[in-house]
Amino acid sequence: MNLSNLQPAEGSTHNQNKRVGRGQGSGKGGTSTRGHKGAKSRSGYSKKIGFEGGQMPLQRRVPKFGFKNINRVEYQGVNLDTLQNLVDNGIVTDTVDFAVLVDYRLATKNSLVKILGRGELKAKLKVSAHKFTASAKAAIEAAGGEAVTL
Repeated sequence: MNLSNLQPAEGSTHNQNKRVGRGQGSGKGGTSTRGHKGAKSRSGYSKKIGFEGGQMPLQRRVPKFGFKNINRVEYQGVNLDTLQNLVDNGIVTDTVDFAVLVDYRLATKNSLVKILGRGELKAKLKVSAHKFTASAKAAIEAAGGEAVTL
């Protein structure tokens, strides 16, 4: 063994990165593998999302139109035929409340529920929901049930 063949013990070194910016003799000095000039050669550079090299980005090129109402309230719709299906399958007998709708994944626990009038309801049900359409309310009451607004 002599000074020309010394090396660290097997497994003792982990860093295999190239050491840039440590002088010309290393072959990675000068520009430190970053090329010459330009934004990418500077420290602190990070490409902005949607940046297209100075060209007008797509997000700014396409026309904007329409209106998003920030006060809009979203309801999860549940139709009468779905409620009738629950009765036919023996899941509910007399009351349909929010907990039942969440249990059978007709609504999520944070959503507001609106009963819609598609299909027909033959069973007498007490239905609790946040909103009802006029046709749904009429159909529930026509079947002898009750529509309770939460």
